[in-house]
Amino acid sequence: MGMNTNTAAPSSRSAIWTGRVLSGLAAAFLTFDAVIKVARAPEALKTLGELGYPPNVLVPLGIVELVCLAIYLFPRTAVLGAVLWTGYLGGAIATHVRVGNPLLSHTLFPVYVAVFVWGGLFLRDTRVKKLVSDGA
Repeated sequence: MGMNTNTAAPSSRSAIWTGRVLSGLAAAFLTFDAVIKVARAPEALKTLGELGYPPNVLVPLGIVELVCLAIYLFPRTAVLGAVLWTGYLGGAIATHVRVGNPLLSHTLFPVYVAVFVWGGLFLRDTRVKKLVSDGA
């Protein structure tokens, strides 16, 4: 029987920087993904078609990504941003399952991104650590 102190241990300097790096890598990938959608890059249009979506949803998807990213990158709303990304990435997983894409390289790729999003946030934000420790 452990005692729940309802407080999260403060993050070490190295944990905070590791969290920033993980969050930065996720943000870099998600920024790239959003920008190619908003710019209507040919590769993005091609991929969207392969996934069974019409071309007119490309830019709105990119805008949704940019909004989620802004919310995630602003420290005060980062947890909400991570929740929004979780929903968005869940939709990506469902899409890859629906079209029968390979499991490790395509279907689970959004899970890998989500691990960076949440892992980075966990390491750099004591609110998330507290949420996880209080739930344990």
